[in-house]
Amino acid sequence: MTTRHRSVRVAPAAARALLIAIVASCAAPARAQAPSPEAAESPTPPPAPPRLAPAPPETAEPSSPRPPPPWHHGVSEERRQKAQALFEEARELHRRMMLAEARAKYEEALASWEHPELRLYLGRALTSIGLPLLAYDNLRMSLRWGPGSLDPDAEQEARAAMRALVAQELAVIEIRCDEPGAAVLLDGKPWFVGPGAQRRIVTPGEHILTARKVGHFTVVKPIVVLAGKEASGALALRVDTVVTRQRWPAWLPWATLGAGAALGIAGGGLMWHADTYHDDAHQRFQGSCHPSCAPSTRDQYDGSILESRLAIGAFIAGGATAIAGTVLLFMNRPETFRTEDRGGVKVELRPAASLDVAMLSGRLVF
Repeated sequence: MTTRHRSVRVAPAAARALLIAIVASCAAPARAQAPSPEAAESPTPPPAPPRLAPAPPETAEPSSPRPPPPWHHGVSEERRQKAQALFEEARELHRRMMLAEARAKYEEALASWEHPELRLYLGRALTSIGLPLLAYDNLRMSLRWGPGSLDPDAEQEARAAMRALVAQELAVIEIRCDEPGAAVLLDGKPWFVGPGAQRRIVTPGEHILTARKVGHFTVVKPIVVLAGKEASGALALRVDTVVTRQRWPAWLPWATLGAGAALGIAGGGLMWHADTYHDDAHQRFQGSCHPSCAPSTRDQYDGSILESRLAIGAFIAGGATAIAGTVLLFMNRPETFRTEDRGGVKVELRPAASLDVAMLSGRLVF
C-alpha cells in the first residue's frame, strides 16, 4: 500500500505577516514594562539657570501701588541684566568648585546690582574658601533690609551660618568708653568716638586697642581672643598733666636756716656778755690788790666762763642748723613730672553669644 504525502504551500506574504504578528504579541509585554533603548538614552533636560528675584509687580489699584524693594531703587534694567548674567556664570563656577573665580564673578555682579541673594551666595563661597570674617559680613549684609529680603529658607540658612561662624571660627570684642570725644581705634583703624559702647566681630588672635584724646594719655592695649570667645571691657583715660612738687613744705628749709642763724646770733650775744662780765670782774679784782689781794669769791669768773661755754655751744648748734637748712633748701627744689596714672582697659573673656543681625547689642560685664 502506497502512502502519498501532500505538501501544503503557503504564500510568502502570508508567512511574513504571521511571523510579524507572533513577534509583536510576544514583545508587547516587554515594551509595556521597560522603556525603549532610545528613550533610555535620551538626556534629562538641564534645569533652568537660577534667577535673581525680580521686583514685585505693582498692584492694579493706582491708589495703593506696591513699592519695589530697596535694592531695586536706582538700578537700571541694563545693570540688572548684567548682574543676572554674571550671577549665572558665578553659579556655574561655584557648582564646579572653582571658588576663587566664582567669588570674583559674584563681586562683579554686586558692583552692578546690590542684591541680597548675591550677598548670600557670595557668603557661601567665602565660607567654603575659608574666609569666615568676609563670609559673616556678606551674610549680615544679605539680611540688612530686614525680614522678607530673602525667602524664609534662605534667611534661616543665613542666620544659622552666622551663628556657626561666631561660635566656631570668629570672636567678638565689645568695648565701652565713657570719655566724651575719645577716639577708639581697633588695629589702627577708627572704630567709634566715646561716650558709648561698640561690638565687633573679629578673627581670633591678637588685636590692638587704642584710645586717644587731646590732653589725655594715649591708651594702647593688646587683646587676645580665641574662637568662640568674647572679650568685653571698659576704657579709662586720664588727663595728661605736668605736676610740680617739692619734697617738703617750702617753709621747712627756710625755718631751719633761720633757726641756725638765730642760734648763731644768740651765741654771739652770749660770747659778748661773757667777755664783758669777765673783764669787769678782772678790773675789780685788780683794783682791790693794794698793797696785797684779799681773797674774793669766784662767782663772777665762774659765770663768765659758763656764758662763754654756752656761746660756743650756740655757735656750733647754729652752724650745724644753718648747714642743714642750706641742704634742705637745695634738696627741696621744685621737681616737675607727669602723673603716673595713665588709664587703661580691663578686659574679661567669656563665651561669645549667638548673634543675629537684628540683635547686635549685648550686656557688658566688668
